[in-house]
Amino acid sequence: MFQIFKPILAAGFTLASIAATAQVKLSELAPSATQAGIKDVHSGHQVAEPVGKSKNLLILMVPGTGGTAIHFRSLDSSYAAMGYHVLALDYVNQVVTTVCSKSEDSTCFDHFREEIFYGRPVSDKVEVDSVNSLLNRITAALNYLAAHDAKGGWKNFVKNGKPRWERIIASGHSQGAGHAGFIGLHYPVKGVMMLSGPQDYLQNFQMPAPWQRQKSVTPADKYYAFLHLQDSYVYDYQLKDVQALRKTNIPDTLMVEPGVPVKSNRHVMVTNIPTNNAHGSTLGEQFNNVRAYILDAISKK
Repeated sequence: MFQIFKPILAAGFTLASIAATAQVKLSELAPSATQAGIKDVHSGHQVAEPVGKSKNLLILMVPGTGGTAIHFRSLDSSYAAMGYHVLALDYVNQVVTTVCSKSEDSTCFDHFREEIFYGRPVSDKVEVDSVNSLLNRITAALNYLAAHDAKGGWKNFVKNGKPRWERIIASGHSQGAGHAGFIGLHYPVKGVMMLSGPQDYLQNFQMPAPWQRQKSVTPADKYYAFLHLQDSYVYDYQLKDVQALRKTNIPDTLMVEPGVPVKSNRHVMVTNIPTNNAHGSTLGEQFNNVRAYILDAISKK
């Protein structure tokens, strides 16, 4: 079922560019409605559209382990208020990425990502078929929206039944950050925004998972990340993963604060604000300024 909710006001955001009067249209889309065989895992996909001027760019938001798309509604609203279309995904994410952290198999993370995204039977940690793969869920959802929400502008993100990756910003939190990076590796997206991740660091080999070193279809300077120094999943590991995806040994970091405009050309934003949830802090409303900087930088590339 494709359920349209009433437009809401994107009020209360600290970022000046998000006007309190900006309206966004929120809706929920059951994955099972988009194609036969696709299962509903948690809540439905969450859909957000700008009511006013659109940037004609789509943010794909991929939740972390066990995360539900509906919990990103506030974040989706902030993006839509900036002029972006947003699709927060419901997908198979019950197995934590770090199941591979201490594996003796150097391909563990590679196969973990490949099976979840493509549905190929290559991992012994997860079980995802091609119909329920992340790629097919994205494709089916976009085609459904293009066909059933004619005035929503979703046709801008599909061509010949496939996603128009050049108009898509892949983003995600935690496990989802790694999926966003994986998407950027395989498809020429507008950019990649990774929040509190990836977690794909092989501790026994003391190196990032090999997939992150592979040649990327998306240029390295389009990869951005936002991390917390006290993240329980270990900041140093996350930074090495980001560096691997960006094909550099240079940290390229910048310390950021809530509400303070970011003026830089750096690619890795870092905070150390006191919090009892460092891992989830990068999603907080107080950091709209940081995510807006990243999105603006990507949009201009």
